[in-house]
Amino acid sequence: MIREQIEIKLRTAFDPHHLEVHDESYRHNVPAGAESHFKVVLVSDKFEGQRFLQRHRLIYAELAEELAGSVHALALHTYTLKEWQGLQDTVPASPNCRGAGTLA
Repeated sequence: MIREQIEIKLRTAFDPHHLEVHDESYRHNVPAGAESHFKVVLVSDKFEGQRFLQRHRLIYAELAEELAGSVHALALHTYTLKEWQGLQDTVPASPNCRGAGTLA
């Protein structure tokens, strides 16, 4: 449910060329169904001329409610269309979480 909320808000705010919202909570030491760790890949013309910090601040502003609630971590991969094409549509893999899978 939270993943869907994040996706709707980002689609509305950024009119993306490409958007992926992945719930990566299972990779972390959290209870099943926690919906607390997300990875976002967002390609938008709204990022033209903006540094990564500015892009991230825009996203944080859009997701303030989620970040004040149950969302603990948000990995952001933000690109202009030209940057995305230069990457050949690939995104760095998320690192393994220390302690993942140790919660009983």
